[in-house]
Amino acid sequence: MNDNLLQLVKIGKTYHQADEDLVVLHDVDLQVRSGETVALVGPSGSGKSTLLQIAGLLDRSSHGKILIEGRDVSHLNDVKRTKLRRHFIGFVYQFHYLLPEFSAVENIVIPQMVAGVARKEARERALHLLDRMGLSHRAEHRPARMSGGEQQRVAIARALANKPRLLLADEPTGNLDPETSEKVFEMLIELVQSEGVGALIATHNLDLADEMDRILTVRSGTVEKTF
Repeated sequence: MNDNLLQLVKIGKTYHQADEDLVVLHDVDLQVRSGETVALVGPSGSGKSTLLQIAGLLDRSSHGKILIEGRDVSHLNDVKRTKLRRHFIGFVYQFHYLLPEFSAVENIVIPQMVAGVARKEARERALHLLDRMGLSHRAEHRPARMSGGEQQRVAIARALANKPRLLLADEPTGNLDPETSEKVFEMLIELVQSEGVGALIATHNLDLADEMDRILTVRSGTVEKTF
């Protein structure tokens, strides 16, 4: 198996607007290895979110290749891209996007059942993840009864429900106060490492970025290795 879970090769993204072209990403090369955490930092508008969308097969690049465990998946059709996302990639966003009418455990069970996991097995996995996130006591609570930090921890557990190999996170603690942000981030990293997942995490918080294995800086659509 290729040690690189994710490899982007000369990825570019251009939006055509009226009479001009807006270049968002320019020949980006990037790798995420199995079991490592990689921070993606840079100012707003630098292209971080677009890069994550392309890496997660939610958007298509204008040129370049996307390799998943060495396999070129750049030109997969939408059905195959969806199947690959479902089983290989987990997503965490700045806002939790939990289903408000379902409990915490149900929010984690549902994506597993969509992927074909039996309800009993899915619930056991969901309860395990909630326990790892310190939320066993909130398993039957709906999102409205939980704090922002608790909601985001449920979202992290949901992202890892289908045992993905790769986690992509876009400002996963951006809506939280500093103390809660640090706590949630620590739990995210601990869970990612214990699950053996590779992670690419966009953040504005340089202190949190320093806790990861590598830092990549996005500037004007290009990616630079910080250290």
